[in-house]
Amino acid sequence: MTFIDQLNAAWQKNNSLLCVGLDPDPAKFPGQLKGRDDAILEFCTAIVDATADLVCAFKPQIAYFAARRAEDQLEALIAHIHDRHPGIPVILDAKRGDIGSTAEQYAVEAFERFQADAVTVNPYMGRDSVEPYLAYPDKGVILLCRTSNAGGSDLQFLDVGGEKLYERVARLAASEWNRNGQISLVVGATFPAEIARVRELVGDMPLLVPGIGAQGGDIEATVNAGKTANSTGLMINSSRAILYAGKDADYTAAARKAAQDTRDAINLYR
Repeated sequence: MTFIDQLNAAWQKNNSLLCVGLDPDPAKFPGQLKGRDDAILEFCTAIVDATADLVCAFKPQIAYFAARRAEDQLEALIAHIHDRHPGIPVILDAKRGDIGSTAEQYAVEAFERFQADAVTVNPYMGRDSVEPYLAYPDKGVILLCRTSNAGGSDLQFLDVGGEKLYERVARLAASEWNRNGQISLVVGATFPAEIARVRELVGDMPLLVPGIGAQGGDIEATVNAGKTANSTGLMINSSRAILYAGKDADYTAAARKAAQDTRDAINLYR
C-alpha cells in the first residue's frame, strides 16, 4: 500500500485524525526507565502500543534519537510499529532540505534505512531538493508550507509575484511537483486562516498539522479550516501533551487517555 492508501485506511478504521508525535526526552521519562540503555525504545513502544487504535499516524522526530546516538532504537521502533500495528503509517519528521546526491542519500536514509512511510522535507531550495524523494512513489513526501512557529512569517509571508511564498509552495505541491500524487503539506494549527487558504489551493491533499496541545493551537478552528468534504484530510499532531501526560508507572494509561480525549475532541468538529 502507498502512504496515501495507508492514511485513508487509518482515518476510517480508527475514526481518527490524530497523529501522535514521538519526541522522546529521557529527562521526562518515568523513574523506572531512568538509566536504561534501551529507555527511548521502551518508552516509545509503550506509548505506541497504548495509543495505536486511536491514531491515523505516528511521527517520530529524528533529532530526539540522533542527539542521543539512538538511531538503532529509531529503526527498531519503526519496525515495531510496522510489525505490531500494520497499516498505521510512520512519518519520519526530519525536515531534510538539500539537493543532488545529498538529497538522494537523505531519501535512502528515510525510506530504506528507517523504512518510514513518509518523510518531512524542506522545499525552500526548490524542486530539485524534492525530486529524490519523489523517486519512491509509494512513499509520502510532506513539504513544509506554513509552519506553526512565529518566525515562519519572516519568509513564508513574502510576496512573490502577487502571492505569498507559502501559497506558491502549496500551488506547486498540488500541481507540477505532485506527479505521483504522494505529496502532503505541513500547515500549523496556530494559523487557521492559512490552513483554510492552503485547503482552498490544494483540494483534498492531506495536511500534517502540528501546533495543538502544548503549542496552543485551537482544535475547533483547525478542523473547520482544514477538513475535506468527507471530514478527513488532516493529520493533527500532538506530541508532548500525550507523551508526558503521566510521569509515573501509569504513564501509558495517562498517554492513552490524553490521546483518546484529543481524538474525541477533534471528532466533535468533523
